[in-house]
Amino acid sequence: MSDEMQEILNDFLTESNEMLEVLDQRFVTLESDPNNTDLLNEIFRAMHSMKGSAGFLGFNHLVNVAHRGENILNKLRQGEMAVSPAIISVILATVDVIKAIMADIRESGTDTHVATDAIAATLDDIINGKTSAAMPTAAAAAPVQPKVETAPIADTAVPSASQVLPAHTAPTLGEILVNEGLASKDQVLDALNAQQHQADPKTPLGEILLQAKAITERALDQALHKQEKQPKPAEEDATIRVETKRLDSVMNLVGELVLGRNRLIKIGTQLEQNHESDPQVRVLSETLAQLNLVTTDLQLAVMKTRMLPIKKVFAKLPRMVRDLSQKLNKQVRLEMRGEETELDKSVADEIGDPLVHLVRNAIDHGIETPAERQAKGKPGEGQLTIAASQEGNSIVIRINDDGRGIPVDKIKAKALAKGLISEAELATMEHREVLNLIFLPGFSTAEHVTDVSGRGVGMDVVRTNIRKINGSVDLESEPGKGSQIIIKLPLTIAIIQALMVEVEQSIFAIPLSTVIEAVRISRTDIKTINGREVLHLRDRVLPLIRLAQEFDIPTNSERERFYVVVAALGDRRVGVVVDELRSQEEVVIKSIWDYLETVKGVSGATITGEGKVVLILDTSELVQNARAWHSNGVAV
Repeated sequence: MSDEMQEILNDFLTESNEMLEVLDQRFVTLESDPNNTDLLNEIFRAMHSMKGSAGFLGFNHLVNVAHRGENILNKLRQGEMAVSPAIISVILATVDVIKAIMADIRESGTDTHVATDAIAATLDDIINGKTSAAMPTAAAAAPVQPKVETAPIADTAVPSASQVLPAHTAPTLGEILVNEGLASKDQVLDALNAQQHQADPKTPLGEILLQAKAITERALDQALHKQEKQPKPAEEDATIRVETKRLDSVMNLVGELVLGRNRLIKIGTQLEQNHESDPQVRVLSETLAQLNLVTTDLQLAVMKTRMLPIKKVFAKLPRMVRDLSQKLNKQVRLEMRGEETELDKSVADEIGDPLVHLVRNAIDHGIETPAERQAKGKPGEGQLTIAASQEGNSIVIRINDDGRGIPVDKIKAKALAKGLISEAELATMEHREVLNLIFLPGFSTAEHVTDVSGRGVGMDVVRTNIRKINGSVDLESEPGKGSQIIIKLPLTIAIIQALMVEVEQSIFAIPLSTVIEAVRISRTDIKTINGREVLHLRDRVLPLIRLAQEFDIPTNSERERFYVVVAALGDRRVGVVVDELRSQEEVVIKSIWDYLETVKGVSGATITGEGKVVLILDTSELVQNARAWHSNGVAV
């Protein structure tokens, strides 16, 4: 394949995938609003455009499937078929086949490896009226006519028939009424039917209406089609498509620039301290300040180019909620808020699977069947709300359901039965800590394993994937009223603010987003409970972790003063004991999994202003390790 054809193919795949991403959501919306002709026309145009591009590239299997789907959509547009759940289900199955064909094209360059005979036969039966789903319902046979306000049309300056409507050019009337924005196609037909015998022939509108008996729906379709095909005024392209790997490369270069800036500023500061009176040093300081400003602006600009609205992640959820609700015989209303909230593409790529797990669990375990809900005095339809917002430097996603909640007693029994926790640990846990046991590997409250849930891997995968991007997940639940899962994610995972700390001349970086405070203590402030070090801080017993012990660093036992950095993960807190607090820096995270995969408590590495390699601590893992304190009567 030539480079030109490969580029065309890549554009086709990208554009088609963008269409497919939103089609699921469009069909679910259409199912709840079957009279939305604008939405139906939008779906039809997307399918038609995809079919045309596939035909140009010679993907005949894709063309055959898309053409049949387009025919059904056209029948829905013409009112020959009713929009029903059965029809929507078949079209969604068609979209699934198209997605599989697209994946085949991307991998092999052809569309011949996906079986299409079954879906084609199903679509043909519907098109030919061989199934009950294809028969119009009573409502479809006699559709409710939309209310048409005729006064504004009459008051509009409409040209006279003698000026614009030769008797033998009926399509011209459609062009006038549609192109001038007087009404849509359906409104024009309704207006003609309602007024052609009532309008005064002496008025311009009446003259047009009386001469409109020859106007057919096909003529109006032709006029509308002609209007859609008219070229838009020349405008400059507002966007440009860029490959993600190019943005990743630019982001990596900006990261290196940030490291270089930090190094230069450190050197400049030392020169200024040693040669304060030198005018060249003052000029250097001014230049470095300008470089710092430009680098910061460039970094923000590059980060914004990688941002995308979270609705790209949410797009797959309406279809999934619809299908799962039908499968489990439940009624669920999905509400999504904050879809315009933006986050880094790398974060968006990682959060998709955890969201799917959480929504499936909410429907399967949380929301009851209509009969159960009505017996409890609830509406038969359950409510599932997913809301995204930006809070400071974090993206917060809240998933709420009004279901049965999480049974704490059942969680305790399962955790003990599976040996995931001991009686002593369980006795000291608070309510929220017990709830968060569901994130342990292998934990599941499902009585039976199904293809929906119950294998004990979903919630563990959620926490693991979210931790990979330096995020956190927390759970709240009230029996009988529902549950809420709160996910906090960083805006970006490439460059973060960090607190630099020193332990026996070794430097570590702690992500600033997890730091609550830092306090200076003396040796006498540290207490011991059952051989474990703790600190009593503001009416709270804080477990202490010494980084020197965590990473086997030889220590000076004579030190009398320490600093404790209080780090948090949700409601859990732990004190990290260090020797000194160095500075707050903007650091670039570099992956080190190929070299230090077995080292616990480390999420990456960076290079400081002094040119040293520094490990970035995984605060969530340090806090999680502090759970061992429970068995000794210490609350985290």
